[in-house]
Parts: sequence; C-alpha cells; structure tokens
Amino acid sequence: MQDQATVSSNLATDIINQIETLLNDAESKTLPLELDPYRGQLFELFVTAEAADLVDDDSDPDLSADGIGRTLSTRWDLARATQDSVDNQANLPNEALSKMRMLWSFMRMWMEWTYAWQRWHEFHRN
Repeated sequence: MQDQATVSSNLATDIINQIETLLNDAESKTLPLELDPYRGQLFELFVTAEAADLVDDDSDPDLSADGIGRTLSTRWDLARATQDSVDNQANLPNEALSKMRMLWSFMRMWMEWTYAWQRWHEFHRN
C-alpha cells in the first residue's frame, strides 16, 4: 500500500502532465487557454488539485500557480533560453516566447481561481 506522500506526489505529477498536454495543444493550435475546451479542462484539474490540498504555496507537492510555473519552466528550459537571450543581447526565440506567454496565461487563471476559491466562504455564508 502506498503512503499519502507517494499518492500526493503521483497525483501532482499526473495533474502537471495533463496541464502540460493542454498547454502544448492550445499552443500548437494557437487557441487561447481562456476559452473552452481548455478553460474547462484546466479548471477541472484545479478542482482536483485543490481537493487534494495541493494548491497552497506551502503544499508539498506544490501545485500553486508558482509551483506549476516553476515545474513547467524547468521542463521547457525557459531559464536557459532567457539567459541566452540576455547574454547574446538578442530576442527570445519564438518557441520560448510562445511557451512563456502560454505559461503566463495559465498561471494568471490558476491564481484567479485560487483567490476566488479561498474567499468563497466570505460571500456564501448560511
């Protein structure tokens, strides 16, 4: 039987993989994340991550917007691309720029959902 940490880690990896797949698909089709089907599918992943208590900044694993952003940025090697751009005093390569834009759009939505979810009870008291 798996312990809770392993289950959480596996769930987090699965959620991040699904997010990456959705972002790559939207990017390849040049479609915005803010519209369905992407928005709805990403929100379902948010709800799953939130239900597993993985959305807070101090969660382990960290599925906050920043945590997912760090993971995908590392997978996509965006830090190196950015540093190379600065070092060479050149524009960021189109592929890296496209990935960054997609990541920013995703992170903005994830942060908005987190904020709204955390404040839900303030506005929906019995």
